[in-house]
This record gives sequence, C-alpha cells and structure tokens, in this order.
Amino acid sequence: MTIHDVAAAAGVSISTASKALNNTGRMGAETRERVKRIAGEIGFRPNALARGLLSKRSFTIGLLTNDTYGRFTLPVMAGISEALVDHGVSVFLCAIEDDPALGQVHVEAMLDKQVDGIIASGKRLDRRLPVDLSSLPVPVVYAFTEGTENSVTLRSDDAQGARLAVEWLAQLGRRRIAHITGPEDFFSVRERSSAYREVAGDFEPVLYGIWAESWGHEAVGSIWGRPGEKPDAIFCGNDQIARGVVDALRERGIRVPEDVSVVGFDNWEIVAAQTRPPLTSIDMGLKELGREAGLTVLALAEGRPIEPGVRKLPCRLVVRQSCGGMSPTE
Repeated sequence: MTIHDVAAAAGVSISTASKALNNTGRMGAETRERVKRIAGEIGFRPNALARGLLSKRSFTIGLLTNDTYGRFTLPVMAGISEALVDHGVSVFLCAIEDDPALGQVHVEAMLDKQVDGIIASGKRLDRRLPVDLSSLPVPVVYAFTEGTENSVTLRSDDAQGARLAVEWLAQLGRRRIAHITGPEDFFSVRERSSAYREVAGDFEPVLYGIWAESWGHEAVGSIWGRPGEKPDAIFCGNDQIARGVVDALRERGIRVPEDVSVVGFDNWEIVAAQTRPPLTSIDMGLKELGREAGLTVLALAEGRPIEPGVRKLPCRLVVRQSCGGMSPTE
C-alpha cells in the first residue's frame, strides 16, 4: 500500500493525505482523522526513511547508561518508551559500564545513526557518565545522573521522599525512629539523612554502611547490643538494607510491625513484596522520571525552548505491612 492508495480510499489529494499522516498543514480535524483511520484500515505503513528525509529527523532517541545491572535504568527506559511511542519515536539502549572508550564508541554510533537526541542515565545522582556529552550536535537530557553545566537534569527528590517516610512513621505514633542507610559519600544518602534529622530529631545517630542486607542485619545487632532505649521504628536507606533489618529483628523475637515499624526506600518490587512482612517503601518514580526525560528530549529535538537546570520529581509512599497503618489514600 502506498500514499496513493490512502489518498484514493479517503477521496483526498496525495498532498492532503501526506499532510494528514504527518500532522502538518491546515485541514479539518475530521479530514485528518478520517485519513489516518483509512490508512490503518488498509494497512498503510509510512516509509521511515522518507519520513526522516522530509522532517530532517530520524525519530530515534539514544539512551546511554553505566547501570549495566538495570536496577535504575530499566524503569527509566520503560517510561521513556511509553512517552515516545505515541510520537512514533523509538529508543535504543547502549550500556557503557564505566569505560570511557566504550562510551565514546557508543556516542559516535548514535551520532552516525543521526539520533534526534540522547538521554544519559546512571546508577547514582552524583556521578557523571565517563564520556563527555557537553558539546554534541544533538540535545542531551540527564536522568538519574549528574548533568553538565547548563544542562537539563531530572532526578527524584530524595529529601522529600525521606520526609514522607519519617512523617508517616510519626503519624503512626512512633517516636524513637532510627535511620540505617548506605555510604555517606552518596549525595542521595546525605539528602535523605538530613531530611530524616529534620523530622526525627537526635534520638539515634545515623548509621552509615553498605547497600546490602548484611549491613541491615549488622546494624540491628549493633543497636540492640548496647544499653539504653531501643527504636520503635527504623527508616532504611534502601529496600535491601530494610530486608536485612526485618530478618534481624525477627531473629531477636522482635515483631514487625507490632514492636518496630520498618520503612525502606526504592520500592524495588522484587525485594519489597517478598520481605516478610511485605515492606512499606518510598517509590522514587523512576518510570515517571523516564517519561519526563523522554518528552523533554523530544521537545528539544523539535526546537522548543526548555529551561536548563535540575528538576526534582516527587517520590511517593507505598504502604505495605511492615509499618502498620493504612495507606494515606485509604
């Protein structure tokens, strides 16, 4: 099927059919929708190469990441794809680990394919990818990684997410809230611990460690191994630490959530849902972050002005059984 067949079936000129399918030109909304409907009914597929030549775009976006495990990048990519599919734009992923040479190879390959833009994503907010993206001839948007000066950068609001967690525990009547988290040199850790302090006060010093269940287990042993009043709630820096905390409390005969409420961070479904009891956690909204990144890079590719700077997207609380109480929306 060709554009000629579409025009004939719709009873319009070839020029009108082309404009209707490409969302250009002036015509009635009914005519545009009728042409599109008939094109779908007769199985017409526009030639991507011709479409690109006419619009001077490739309708592809590159996603560059050093998060080879995919913990953060995969939900971001899902959001990007969801946002762009209705615009006829495809996304392809290039994983570069932490190899500058490999990163440069992938960037050059993207430019050779004439991508309309690049989204850079990573595994932490305070580290740049090991490749310079500051002077490329296509727009670049940074999502869940550190951007360059005067770039457009999107990230989750860690401080707001931490406040959500601690305020929820306080609403449940918890007054002795501890915080067990990851390495202090992480920007996100400092953001969350600072917000925790603002709400919870100085009952317990923040315990910094590694991003692992073993650290959660060890930290509980440290807290319960010393004299003094014990926490009635624990806010954890990620869900893996939280699962270690829950296991360690159970081993000591401490009931969750009756004796101690536990809240994690990340809402990593495979961990949170399989913790016993299932873990209340803060969702960073990575899919929504990906959606915003996709729409932003599309706007830049189309020449629309976008104000540079860091945009923080809100987190949300996902209530399960590890802290007691019902969801704020219930």
